[in-house]
Amino acid sequence: MVNVHRGEIEAELGGRTRKLRLTLGALAELEAACGEEDLLSLITRLEQGRISAKDCIAVLRAGLQGAGEEVDEAEVADFGPQSIGVVVRLLEAAFAT
Repeated sequence: MVNVHRGEIEAELGGRTRKLRLTLGALAELEAACGEEDLLSLITRLEQGRISAKDCIAVLRAGLQGAGEEVDEAEVADFGPQSIGVVVRLLEAAFAT
């Protein structure tokens, strides 16, 4: 069961239900993976819809790792384009006000 107060979501990825959460550590890794110097720059770019497939992979991987699951980039890259909706849901959950 997910804790929405912690920004957790559940999603069907890779043929099974998984929990995702963007922790502060996961966000720090995401900054580096997306080539941004700070969190505000990253958030601004994502809000403007400037997100690449590589960014989506990085967001999903960070979210899975933030929820305690170790996955490599190749596994996440194999999830398919339908996982872009999961990226949007995860970012909304993480930055909901």
